[in-house]
Amino acid sequence: MCGISGFCDFHKDYTINPEPYSRLLKQMHQLLSHRGPDDQGIYLAPHVGFSHARLSIIDLAGGRQPMLHTINGHTWAIVYNGELYNTKELREDLILRGCLFDTASDTETLLLSYLEYGPEFVTRLNGIFAFAVWDPIKEQLFLCRDRSGIKPLFYTLQDTGSGQKQLIFASEPKSILACPGVKAQVNRECLNEIFSIGPARTSGCGIFQGINELLPGHYGIFRHDYFVQKSYWKLESHPHEDDYETTVEKTSALVLDSIRRQMVSDVPVCTFLSGGIDSSLVSAVCAAELKKKGERLCTFSFDFVGNDKNFKANAFQPSQDRPYVEKMVEYLESEHRYLECTTREQTDLLKESVDAHDLPAMADVDSSLLCFCRQVHQTHKVALTGECADEIFGGYPWFHKKECFQVHTFPWTMDLKARQVLLNEDFLDYLNMEQYVKERYEASVAETPRLASDSPEEARRREISWLNQKWFMQTLLNRMDRTSMFSGLEARVPFADHRILEYVWNIPWEMKARDGVAKALLRECGRDYLPELVRLRRKSPYPKTYDTGYESLLTEKIRMIMADSSSPVLPFLDRKKVEQFLSSPSDYGKPWYGQLMAGPQMLAYIWQINYWMKKFRVALA
Repeated sequence: MCGISGFCDFHKDYTINPEPYSRLLKQMHQLLSHRGPDDQGIYLAPHVGFSHARLSIIDLAGGRQPMLHTINGHTWAIVYNGELYNTKELREDLILRGCLFDTASDTETLLLSYLEYGPEFVTRLNGIFAFAVWDPIKEQLFLCRDRSGIKPLFYTLQDTGSGQKQLIFASEPKSILACPGVKAQVNRECLNEIFSIGPARTSGCGIFQGINELLPGHYGIFRHDYFVQKSYWKLESHPHEDDYETTVEKTSALVLDSIRRQMVSDVPVCTFLSGGIDSSLVSAVCAAELKKKGERLCTFSFDFVGNDKNFKANAFQPSQDRPYVEKMVEYLESEHRYLECTTREQTDLLKESVDAHDLPAMADVDSSLLCFCRQVHQTHKVALTGECADEIFGGYPWFHKKECFQVHTFPWTMDLKARQVLLNEDFLDYLNMEQYVKERYEASVAETPRLASDSPEEARRREISWLNQKWFMQTLLNRMDRTSMFSGLEARVPFADHRILEYVWNIPWEMKARDGVAKALLRECGRDYLPELVRLRRKSPYPKTYDTGYESLLTEKIRMIMADSSSPVLPFLDRKKVEQFLSSPSDYGKPWYGQLMAGPQMLAYIWQINYWMKKFRVALA
C-alpha cells in the first residue's frame, strides 16, 4: 500500500523552474509517509508532477514508483496505491500480446494494461486501488478508483487565471492542502456533512470546500482545463435464477476464492479475529492455506483493559468476544495475540485519529482501532479482515427491524435529536439538519438499482442494502484504510470483492436470511470451516470500552474547550445544554450513529471537530 499525490497544469511547464515544484512534491509525499514508510519518489515533466510514498508488499526490489515507461521518446508515468488480486492472469494475457515486463510488480501490470487496452482496461481489474497515469500522447491525466472505494483518492480543480485550471490529487486531503492556493474552508453544506451526516460522508464529498473524492467505480480524465468522471462499474438488479443449494455453492466459491487471492504477498500475512462469523471464516481459510505450505497463521483480537469486569451485555453487544476467540484459536491452531487498549490510549489517540482522516472520525471506535493497528504493525505489514460482510449479507439490526422499513431516513441514524443535543438554536437553524439529511437520503434511495418483479418488502430491503453499501460500508472502509495506513499496515477486505457484491446483491432475502437467521447464507458457506459455536454466534459488533473513567476523561476535555474562548467549535455549542449533558448519567443517550456511538462518543466527536478546525485553521466560506 502507498500514498500517491500530484498535480497537472497544461498551461505551465514545471521543468523550466523545477526546484519549487520538486520541493512541493517531496513535501506532499512526506505528509503521506505513514502510508508508505519504505520508499519515496517523485517525477516531474512539463505538465505533470507525481509523488509517491511506498509500503513494500509485492516485488520489494522492483516496484519503485513513480514508475515510467518510454516508447519512441514519449514517457508514460504511473503512481499507484493498492493491490491487484488477478495480476497473474493480466500478465499472462499481456505477454501473449507481446508485452515485455521488467519487474514482477502489479504497478507495471497496470501501466502496460493502460497502454495496451486504453482506459476501459479497468474493467479487467480485481483488486483495491487508486492510481494516476500520465499519458503524453493523449495529453491527459487519468485517475481511477476501485469499485468499492476501498482506496481513497481526493482531488481539487484550482483556477490559475483566464479560465485555466490545475488539478491536484492525493490519497488524503492533507497533501492537497499543502499546495499553494488551496484553503481549508467550509460552507453550510460542509458543516452539515460533519454535524448532520458524519462520521459518514456523501459519496464524492471531501468536506473541505472545493475538495472532492473520485467516486468508487469511476475513472476521471483531466485534459486541458476540463475534468470528467465516468462510471466503469455499478451494481445491477436482475432476477436470481439459482436454487438455494446452487446459491450456497456459488457464494462459497466466490468467498473462498476472494480470501485466497487476497493472501498474495511477498511478506507474511495475518488476520484480525473477533470470534464472529466474518473474521473467523477469513481466518479459517487463511489458516488452511498456510497449513498446506507448512506455515502457521498469526491472528490478533482486540479488547479493552478492564472489560472482563466492566462489560455489560445489551441488545447491540450481547456477548464478549474472548470466549469465541479462544475457541477459534484452538480450532485453527493459530499463533494468537490478545491486544488491549487502555482508556487513556483511546482518549489520547482521538487526536491522531483526526490526523489520519484529516476529518473528525468515529471517535473512540476509530482511535481504538488505530491503537490496535499500531500493535499489529510491530510484526506484520498485511492483515485480512472480515469487514463488509454485514453490509453485503444483511447482518445489521436495521435489515430486520420493522421500524427501519417504515422510516424514511438512514436506518443507522433514525432520530436526529441526539445529534442536536449540544448545539445552539441559531446554528441548528442555519444547518436545517432535517432538510439536508432528507435530501441526501432521497437522492441516494433514488439511485437504487430496481427490479420490477420485487415485492414492496423486497424492494425496501434492496433500498436498505443499497444505503448500507453506499454509505455505512464506505464509512467503515474509510476507517479501516486510514487507521491501518496511518500505522503502516495494509488491511484487506475479501468480502468487498466486486464479484461477491454483484452475485449476492440479487440473492432474495429468504435465501440470505433463511428461516429468519441473520446472515444464514454466509453461515452456510462456513459450515466446513468453523465450529458450530462460532458459526451460529449471534452478531456482536466491534468492541467498545465500558470503563466509566473514559467518560470522565472526555468530560474533562469538553470542559477545557468550553473554558477556552478561542475554541473554534464554541460558536456552535449551547453552554447550558453542554453542562446538562456532562451531568447526565453514565453512557447517556441512544446511539446516534450505528450501534456503538452514543453519549460518550458524542463528546469525543465534538472534541475531534474542535481539534480538526484548530489544526487546519478551518474558515467559514
